[in-house]
Amino acid sequence: MGRPATKPARLKDGFYIEVKNQGTGGVLIRRDTKEQMIMAAEDYSRMKEVVILGEMKNDKWVKVKESK
Repeated sequence: MGRPATKPARLKDGFYIEVKNQGTGGVLIRRDTKEQMIMAAEDYSRMKEVVILGEMKNDKWVKVKESK
């Protein structure tokens, strides 16, 4: 066991969705393009709850959250 990390984790640039079951924590999924993100959100929305987080660029969110 080592020392815990002192810096927060950084997210890569791209488009993010959060996929989760009802009432539980979610998993972030990154895609390179907006079209790929929308296709992934449609696929996962059949089984899970999906929240479109938007685009991350230089450690800042470009778009605001949407529920799907």
